[in-house]
This record gives sequence, C-alpha cells and structure tokens, in this order.
Amino acid sequence: MLTGRKYRLDLTPDQAEFAERIGGVCRSVWNTALEQRRTYRRRDAWIGYHEQARQLAEAKQEFAWLAEVPGHCLQQTLIDLDQACSRHGTWKVRWKSKARTRPSFRFPEGAKIAIERLNRRWARAKLPKLGWVRFRITRPLGGAVRNATVSRDGTHWHVSFLVEDGALTPQRHDHPGSAAGIDRGVAKVVTRSDGIFHHQVFAREREVEHAATLQRRLARTQKGSTRREHAAAKLAKALAKVRRRRADFAAKTAHTLATGFELIVFEALPTKNMTAAVAPKPDPGQQGAFLPNGAASKSGLNRSILDKGWHRIELATRGKARYTGTCVITVNPAYTSQTCNVRTVVDRKSRQSQAVFRCTSCGHTEHADVNAAKNILTAGRAEHARPRPGARAGARKPRNHVGRKANRQATAAQGHATASPELAGIPRP
Repeated sequence: MLTGRKYRLDLTPDQAEFAERIGGVCRSVWNTALEQRRTYRRRDAWIGYHEQARQLAEAKQEFAWLAEVPGHCLQQTLIDLDQACSRHGTWKVRWKSKARTRPSFRFPEGAKIAIERLNRRWARAKLPKLGWVRFRITRPLGGAVRNATVSRDGTHWHVSFLVEDGALTPQRHDHPGSAAGIDRGVAKVVTRSDGIFHHQVFAREREVEHAATLQRRLARTQKGSTRREHAAAKLAKALAKVRRRRADFAAKTAHTLATGFELIVFEALPTKNMTAAVAPKPDPGQQGAFLPNGAASKSGLNRSILDKGWHRIELATRGKARYTGTCVITVNPAYTSQTCNVRTVVDRKSRQSQAVFRCTSCGHTEHADVNAAKNILTAGRAEHARPRPGARAGARKPRNHVGRKANRQATAAQGHATASPELAGIPRP
C-alpha cells in the first residue's frame, strides 16, 4: 500500500533559494489559474485542466521565470487545483498567500527520482533541476518511490516520499472482537470506553505566554522589513514545537488504538462548524455599538478545540488501521454525553459537571467522558452490525475509469470554444 516517508533536507544556500523560487512560481500559477476559473464561471463558461495546461505551456515560451522551474511541478499544481475545485467547488477553494502559505511543490514522476544512501545517517536524492539534495535518513524508505513533495516548515526544508511498501491489510485483527468507543474532549484529549485516558499538554503556560509576546512583537513591525522577517521566524519556531508534539501524540495514540482494537468508533464531529466565530449582535439603541454575545469565551473554546487536534487523531488512526485490519467508523454524536449507558435514559441534568455523570433515573455514577465513550461504542456496534441496503457480502461496486477522463475532455473542449482572448496564457505575477 501507499505510505509516506518524511525527512529533513540539508539544502545548500543556492538550492534553498531555488526551492523558494519554485514554491513562489507554483503559488502564482495556483492563484492565477483559480482566478481564471472564477472569471469563466462569472461569464457562465468553464475551463478545465487540459486547457489551462495548454495555456501554461504557451506562457512558458514567453516568460523565462516560468521556464526555469520544473515543468512537472507546475502541471501538478494545476492538477491539484482541478481536484480541489471538483471536490469543494471553485468558489470555496482558497488562495495561496505568500505570508501564510508555506512553499510546497511536488515531483510527480517517481521514476525520475534517484536515491542513494551515503552512510548510516545521510542519503541523497536527485530531483529534477534541483540536482542532488542531501537528507537525514531517520528510517528506511521500505519501497519504491512514487513521487516526492518538497516543503518548508519554518526555516527547515523537508522532503516527503510517497512509497509503495508492498504491505497488505490483514484479513483478521490480532485481537478479534475487541472494540473501543472514543470520546474526544478538551479536558481529556482522548477517552476510551474501557476507562483509559490519553492526554498530553502540548504547550505549557510559559510557552503560551512566550508565543503571545512574539505575536505582539510581530504585530508592531513594519511589513516587508527585516525585523518582521526575524520576528516571524522566531514565532514560527515556537509554534513548530507545539505542532510536532501534537503530531507525535496523534501518531502514538493511533498506534495504541489500531493495534489494540478491531473496531474503533469515533464521533462524527464537525470541527469546522464547532470552531466558527460568533457573529456580532448590533445594539439597536446605539448606532455602531454591539451587544455582548459571549464571543470572548467562544474564541477561547475554539482555541482549546483546535489545540487538541481532534481531526488529526482520527486521520492517524485511519492510516494505522490499514496495517492492522482495524475498522474505523463514525457515529452521530447527538446526546452521547447526556445518555446513561445503563438505562439509556437521556437527561441533560445527569451531566452535572465536566467530569461527573450521575443518572437522574437510576443513580448510576461514572466519569462523564467514559460514559459518553460507552454510548459511542454502543452506537458504533449497532451501526457496524447493520446490513447495508443493496449490498452483498464480498461485492464491490465497479469503478468507472473512463467517465472522468471523457468528462474532462468534453469540458475542456467546451472551455476552449468559449475562451476569451484576454484570458489566454498565464500573466506575470
């Protein structure tokens, strides 16, 4: 199966400068192609990947800054944009900012990437137009390379190889019949239905205060100045520590869950909606004033939810489940924290505090998060045992490999027919 291997690069100053330039050109192509798609949509027309790739090839002959970077990286940028627009819609795809988006580009052809091991700690890879780049090989590749993605995180560059490791998902789990319900919270990051907690503080109070100080320093600097670059680098270094701790916790927790249980049940939590900002309430009695609406406390809750990395834990568990044969499902989270897992009685008064659950009907007392995790497990077992309508054991719906390509060609032809002269080509950023 396909898996990722990420390593830290050791680029020379010239290679780092060229990598920044490649990332900037890919960002420019993304933004220009997105604006082109939106302009076509405003005119009730459509343009797809094939037409934009053709215009990009024409623009490379005119602009030298487009021709000097690897062409496959630019084509992959257009492919990624096309997939994003197909999945989310043209108007919901975001722009790539120079300040907030880290530079990243992908080499899609693994056959053109050569990898050599230098010694026990170092290896090197030959990337198109970048040449031989050294990276710290902290773990073996373990398979054939399909593609490589180069990205910058703070001041360090990394390369991520997509590898075909040849592993297969086992037919049976090592612990058949085992199951666990997972309740994700703020006080305890992960609570299992068997009463075990997985929790970690990713940023200590002193680190939070230091990050706030660095943010204030960054806000007082002038845009485009050298002081601002240094302040942004210090802030990015401080935030990267917390980000690495969060990723490490998610990976370790996912390993424990996937290797220990055959069935894992999560709540289907809409994190994006849960962390949305509160709309201000205008005061009808005073023009330009707003009534208090709890936005300050809601913003604090949003930061706490995003700090715990709920979605990352679920993604890491699904990735690890491929190697253990674990089934990961999600259930509706409604009333799981207000239902007694003994009598299945729903009463909001039973949840007396964050950690205390005392059923008003039968008097059952338990940790509130453990009670919720047991309810999640009960709902997950019922969902897992329910037969799917119209599905047959062992049957799989055949995939249509021709329809998407034919649809792309037809829409590309339509976009070419309705193209306007002023939109031909990729303009200079």
